[in-house]
Amino acid sequence: MLRMIALVLIVLWLLGLVSSYTIGGFIHILLVVAIIVILLNVIQSRRAVL
Repeated sequence: MLRMIALVLIVLWLLGLVSSYTIGGFIHILLVVAIIVILLNVIQSRRAVL
């Protein structure tokens, strides 16, 4: 579920790179959120293995 949300946010960010600059700031914030979600997912999965 988290990976799907992160994927959607990354796609929106890529769309923001080719769209206008007014939306670009919002899309970059979404990219940061997507990266945080991915990092949290990786950290949680490693804790489950350990």
